[in-house]
Amino acid sequence: MAEAIVEFATDWYPVFVADALDSGLALAAGQPPPTTAVVYLQGSQLTKLVLVGGREVWEPSSPVEITAGWLSAAEARGAIVLIVVPPGTWPTDLLELPPHVRDDVFTAALEDAYEAGQVLHGSARLTAADPITGSHPG
Repeated sequence: MAEAIVEFATDWYPVFVADALDSGLALAAGQPPPTTAVVYLQGSQLTKLVLVGGREVWEPSSPVEITAGWLSAAEARGAIVLIVVPPGTWPTDLLELPPHVRDDVFTAALEDAYEAGQVLHGSARLTAADPITGSHPG
């Protein structure tokens, strides 16, 4: 199943975690539980994450590009695994590292967050509809 790993800035993290928990996300252990979370796509980008039964809309601060392989896996199930990590999990210099080092550094940081019990996860529905208008692109 396709995964989306989400990290929010420190200021927004407590609010986002409360919304995520209200939507059914849980501490990452075992299988991801079903949630009311919905991830919206437009073309090859993740555009919105809607939580708490549609009452809370979160948008990325910069474009989140997805690959054809990710989209294929997500569409095959109509859902993704949404993973929420605490602020500081993504190393700040990650993109400056050589590609062969990047995966190892991020994997180690993610494993540390899992071991500390700081990761939430859940299954989120996938759609191309606009969450505000309900219209479909194109």
